[in-house]
Amino acid sequence: MSTRLTVQRLGAQGDGIADTPRGPVFVPFALPGETVTAAINKDRADLIAVIEASPQRVEPTCRHFGTCGGCELQHLEEGAYRTFKRETVVTALRQRSLDVDVEGLIACPPASRRRVTWTALRTEAGMQLGYRKALSHEIVDIEEDPIAVPAIEGAIDLVRELAGVVCATHDAFRLAISATASGLDIAVSGAGEMSAARRQKATQFAIAKRLARLSFEGEIVVEPQKPQILIDDIAVNLPPGGFLQAVEVAELAMADLVTAHLRKAKKVADLFAGIGTFALRLARHSSVHAVEGEAAALAALDRAFRHAAGLKTITSERRDLARRPLTWKELNGFDGLVFDPPRAGAEDQARQIARSDIRYVAAVSCNPATLARDLSILVEGGYRLISVTPIDQFLWSHHVEAVALLEKPKKRR
Repeated sequence: MSTRLTVQRLGAQGDGIADTPRGPVFVPFALPGETVTAAINKDRADLIAVIEASPQRVEPTCRHFGTCGGCELQHLEEGAYRTFKRETVVTALRQRSLDVDVEGLIACPPASRRRVTWTALRTEAGMQLGYRKALSHEIVDIEEDPIAVPAIEGAIDLVRELAGVVCATHDAFRLAISATASGLDIAVSGAGEMSAARRQKATQFAIAKRLARLSFEGEIVVEPQKPQILIDDIAVNLPPGGFLQAVEVAELAMADLVTAHLRKAKKVADLFAGIGTFALRLARHSSVHAVEGEAAALAALDRAFRHAAGLKTITSERRDLARRPLTWKELNGFDGLVFDPPRAGAEDQARQIARSDIRYVAAVSCNPATLARDLSILVEGGYRLISVTPIDQFLWSHHVEAVALLEKPKKRR
């Protein structure tokens, strides 16, 4: 049964929100000011038709929009879209009583994602490949992916065929695809047991299709070429399934902000350093101590440093910073610091940073809520919040990256 609703605003997840006598109802793909008909199920509704459209509504780029759960905001005009993303950061900071002017959103273009993860499932009709529907286990079988770089979007049929080769399960499984300078790097997880015959067939397929690497549950199946990316013109070999910033232009924007802020620092700590996204750039001007929990990422960073020219020293330490953060006494040996934690943030580490004497701090986050929490800890510890810049790395979704820059006054002796 359909109900007529008027949408008042956008929610934090990008859904339209209609206020009703029973409370707010979330309507995916609806925009503020629109009158719609929708089928309500508790506090959510499936959009049936738009009766009166918002002037901010535009034609979606992708044919799968509205069923696929990969994007939420393709239908929103660009100016309003940028405002929404910036306001996500503004709201998170305001909720923590943080007073700072938030910069305008640094945008990313379509066809710029160099890392995507698709889900595959074998069905009676064949192998499905794509993204799940929102709040559903159902997979939307994609024919295009306009957020992805051409090398990935053009490989949809290839990856679907590969999924059929490696699949040994009735369950859905995942394929993470990264576009590198050496070719596509594909990491498979959850596809079932890899028998000797299946491994041989997958190896032959990867070689025939000129993949740079195929890995299975973190183990390399075949690697005709080491998947390589450039960080500030320094070659880095990606570990199997290793983390890579999704959009290169977004990474450059983040790196520019961080390196400019820490340029005066002679000794820098890079926490949650990964493969060296910041460390390798910072080492142009400062000695860097990189701390990371993943051994493979640290090994890739160390190898890149040893083969690069013109860098100052980079030392590395494997350490689970969520369980054992660097103490304020350890941190006092540095005058600059950058940290880029997972979505959960770095609350315990932030408390140690707040107690330290480090002069310049850059905080990078893909979660405005946990970023705001960690920044409030630093501000309470005496840091001054200089700027916060939102950066779009997850096009047409509600997710937004942000870089915050802080400084602590020198202690008087």
